[in-house]
Amino acid sequence: MTRLKTILMTGAALACTPLLAQAQSRGCFDDWRLAPQQTVTGLYIGAGAGVNLSENSDLRSSSTLASGLAAAGVRGRGEAIFEPGFVGVASIGWGFGNGLRIEAEGNYRQNDLEKVGGFNGAGLRNSASGTQSSYGAMGNLIYDFRIPNVSWFVPYIGGGAGYVWRNWDGVSASTVGGASIRSRAIEGSFAYQAIGGASFPIASVPGLAITTEYRYFATQPVDFNTRVVAPNGAGLAGGQLRASDANHSVMIGLRYAFNQPRPAPAPQPVAAPAPAPVRTYLVFFDWDRADLTDRARQIVADAATNARTVSSTRIEVSGHADRTGSAAYNQRLSARRGEAVASELVRRGIARNEITVQGFGFERPLVPTAMGVREPQNRRVEIVLR
Repeated sequence: MTRLKTILMTGAALACTPLLAQAQSRGCFDDWRLAPQQTVTGLYIGAGAGVNLSENSDLRSSSTLASGLAAAGVRGRGEAIFEPGFVGVASIGWGFGNGLRIEAEGNYRQNDLEKVGGFNGAGLRNSASGTQSSYGAMGNLIYDFRIPNVSWFVPYIGGGAGYVWRNWDGVSASTVGGASIRSRAIEGSFAYQAIGGASFPIASVPGLAITTEYRYFATQPVDFNTRVVAPNGAGLAGGQLRASDANHSVMIGLRYAFNQPRPAPAPQPVAAPAPAPVRTYLVFFDWDRADLTDRARQIVADAATNARTVSSTRIEVSGHADRTGSAAYNQRLSARRGEAVASELVRRGIARNEITVQGFGFERPLVPTAMGVREPQNRRVEIVLR
């Protein structure tokens, strides 16, 4: 019982390995980062290995073997008790994309014989030797559960059936009287299994997942050719020894699904469109005047033409004055200059509601000067196309 508890605890630790990997992934182990839940679609392969615990095998002797056992002082039914062993499986399957999977599996199990007991009469010594192994092929049907809002693991259940060969290699046990029973045979029979497990997808390799499983695996009882041998080596009897077979397996493995969808690439930031270039035109005026010169009208005409070409949505017209005269007078003068330019733009085909006019007086000089200085570049109107 102590060994059984140890093996079960070992299997539980193996089953938790992916969970530990997930916890580590939140720290520095990025290679074990877990992927969003995916449904297996198409071809996949898998393999796993772990601990196999064989239940005590019920032993029943045939009539001819029973007489030999009776001569050796052994009667009734017995049981073979096996030590914990190992199991390995490999599979190839197909996922339908809706949670269902079918697969073909090859498997191998092996356990050493610990003792044979349970017979009445003089009975058997506790010492025994030999190995029981099995190998065969199974067909499985499995269903993956998709749990809402849980993306780091996919539990599944399933079952399977197939054909398995059991091999008793050098199985023997001695009686108290010194005789022994010996069996070395291979027999095939129908097998079945129940499966429960979970997969843990790995993000860095789409389609790859760690799997943990428990399996109950059993076969039909088979009859092994067995001999009863006297201490001097003479054969006392021969016949059939029928043995049952049931196993509990805990495994960890890997599964790779081909042609799984790759994760969508992270969206790339979309560069904001460059703002349309701002075009500015300068129209200059004579001192203390708000009427347009011929050169000024030509500049306004160019601005109107370009406004239509670049599909301008707003035209800003701002009037300015130099620093001669009072602030109030120059404010009014700059506004009249702006209105003169706006009127010329309208005459050139620009809608008036697309134009805004402001007068800034001498508050925004193009060339800074002292008060009273007549600076031609400050007597201007700026046309800005946006």
